Amino acid sequence: MTALMLLVALTLSLLVAPLAAHAQPPSHVHRIGALSGLGPTPGRDPFVEAFLEGMRTLGYVEGQHLVLEYRGAAGHHERFPALAAELVQLKPEVIVTQGTPAALAAKDATTTIPIVMVGVGDPVESGLVASLARPGGNITGRSLLAPELVGKQLEFLKDVLPSVSRVAVLWNPANPFTARMVRAADVAAQAVGVQLHRVEARGPDAFDSAFAAMTSAHAGALLVLGDAMFFQHRRRLVELAATNHLPTMHNIRPFVEAGGLMAYGPSTLDRRRRAAVYVDKILKGTKPADLPVEQPTRFELVINLKTAEALGITIPPTLLFQADEVLR
Repeated sequence: MTALMLLVALTLSLLVAPLAAHAQPPSHVHRIGALSGLGPTPGRDPFVEAFLEGMRTLGYVEGQHLVLEYRGAAGHHERFPALAAELVQLKPEVIVTQGTPAALAAKDATTTIPIVMVGVGDPVESGLVASLARPGGNITGRSLLAPELVGKQLEFLKDVLPSVSRVAVLWNPANPFTARMVRAADVAAQAVGVQLHRVEARGPDAFDSAFAAMTSAHAGALLVLGDAMFFQHRRRLVELAATNHLPTMHNIRPFVEAGGLMAYGPSTLDRRRRAAVYVDKILKGTKPADLPVEQPTRFELVINLKTAEALGITIPPTLLFQADEVLR
């Protein structure tokens, strides 16, 4: 009986030991910095939500395997340098940035802490990396390289509005990448057969005058170039577009969910989740200089039929067929 009891005790100890080991807290909790144009808290920042979801799929749980130090500029680009400096003082193992201004601020703040960028237009032209294949330095991540997409956005607008001749382009000159997108839009407009009317807005206080300028210019549609400040105030932009009876094209889906007519661009959630892959590799010892910068491979067209009906627009069946998602 004693031998049997000893055998049972030994068996139970072997079964329980792996469970106990699995239940042990991780030996090291990683500190990750996140710098975004949104904010000011991470709770409603889809960039952070998608990134953390990507980390969870790789086995990292916030509070157990990682601590996220978040700084959000809330659409105010001038805040980035101070916010980046704050993150560097916290000594995170990696800093993840959203958008070109955030990446540039992080680059200026540190040359040693690895930086994973997402939502950056052209990291080579911006001076963030030496090349896509060999980024060099402490920065890598995901590039939009999206100026050529402006042409496709204008094509879709022309498909929906064949008679449109003048399209307003709303852009934020405080964002260094949008200047290149404006130039690309000028070239694409000639090919599509429309005239562009550029309208600047550095902050939400300029929205009313911007739409007044569009009305005065007799714009028949609006192209909104990607910018964190515009995203932060997307509902206000959508309301103004509806009030001024302007069909809109955006670069990401959330604008359409807020009531915009259409969006076409790289899959937002896909590129943000991919940031987690970079962070995982860096935490495991890979240097950013050895990780090529990825370009988008998945693009999505989203159309809001309810908005189209409110504007009295009929979306061509061929375009509905091309759409990745149609909101009704």
